[in-house]
Amino acid sequence: MAAAAATMRSAGPVAGHRSFWTGTPEIYFSKAIDNSRLVKLEDPRRNREMKQFGTALACLFLLVFTYAWQHFKAIEYGYQIESAKRELADRTEMNHALRLEDASLRDPERIDVLARRMGLVPPEPGQVIHMDASSADAQAPVMASAEPVTVIPGQ
Repeated sequence: MAAAAATMRSAGPVAGHRSFWTGTPEIYFSKAIDNSRLVKLEDPRRNREMKQFGTALACLFLLVFTYAWQHFKAIEYGYQIESAKRELADRTEMNHALRLEDASLRDPERIDVLARRMGLVPPEPGQVIHMDASSADAQAPVMASAEPVTVIPGQ
């Protein structure tokens, strides 16, 4: 191997190549260093810079989270508004359906047909007494009369 290295050295400068071995090989030794007795000196300038950096970072953190909170609350409120609009539309539709049902149930022709099916007959003349305010003095108090009541026996 030494002969090969010698031929490489002799061939190197002539051919213009660098040789593989240029000198003694470097040898590294590890040495254990004990830094336990070293005392770190306080640097007031570095401490001030770190406090400023921490404060700036905390402010940035606060601003970012405040923005994110507002953003997500706005989205949540948007969903709540859409839900309320949908509920209002549903209830409006239900109200309309209930009003139609109420109008159909109050129809006098329907009530007359149902009454005739149950065996009811129209009242005889004089059987119905209207208690409306058609008297001369509508604002005057009305006294009850003590007329005898006639009981009609059932069929």
